[in-house]
Amino acid sequence: MTGMHGTEALRAEGIIKRFGSVEALSGVGMHVAAGEMLGILGDNGAGKSTLLKILTGYHQPDQGTITVGGQPQILSSVDRARALGIECVYQDLALINALSIYHNMFLNRELLKPGPFRLLDHRAMRTRAADALADIGVNIPNVDLEVGRLSGGQRQAIAVARAVQSDAKILLLDEPLAAMGAREAGLIIDLIERLKARGTIAIVMIAHNYAQTLEVCDRVMLMQHGTVTYESRAAETSPAELLEIVRREYREMRGGNGR
Repeated sequence: MTGMHGTEALRAEGIIKRFGSVEALSGVGMHVAAGEMLGILGDNGAGKSTLLKILTGYHQPDQGTITVGGQPQILSSVDRARALGIECVYQDLALINALSIYHNMFLNRELLKPGPFRLLDHRAMRTRAADALADIGVNIPNVDLEVGRLSGGQRQAIAVARAVQSDAKILLLDEPLAAMGAREAGLIIDLIERLKARGTIAIVMIAHNYAQTLEVCDRVMLMQHGTVTYESRAAETSPAELLEIVRREYREMRGGNGR
């Protein structure tokens, strides 16, 4: 399947997920193509994180189908999802402050020197880490720096670079702009735009901020109480329209009193 972007990278249809008696997702569907960025918006408890964990293989759906690159797949584990090119950058980034940039770039994927002894190939990891950062336009001159000394935006960029250098075809971003100032958010938006321009990576971003999401995404979908209640091209909606949908739903929940 193709469109204004590349081949469809990921599609989920009819996803249902229950935790005991609670149905966290009720027939959710989504799709994203290579070179496209989909923003998934919604308040806490809307089901965004549950959907993300299903797409990463952390949770398995009770019902529904997932296709990757047009082929039906069962994402039975995080390792299986990664083998299919699905990488996720979580909000906590999973970085270790006391380790260097290059050590974090190869965390749990360390390169070893050839030979009978399992010795780390520090030189190769330094070189490849520097090349990976330069390749996506991240300017950090010394990969020996401890990650704990970096700014929030730089740390986010390191986490994204780690995912991309793992040959990701589908990049899932969990609140990448949360708690960032305008300058650091701008750095990450620029990085995302460069990745989109390659046309080879499909990006799905979980977010709360309507304005930032509409700025960087091609399409957005709004989730409420485990369902998709609205979907649109980003250029054809606005933060005010999205906010009104949410307000209308809350008014209906409170019996239509508007308060």
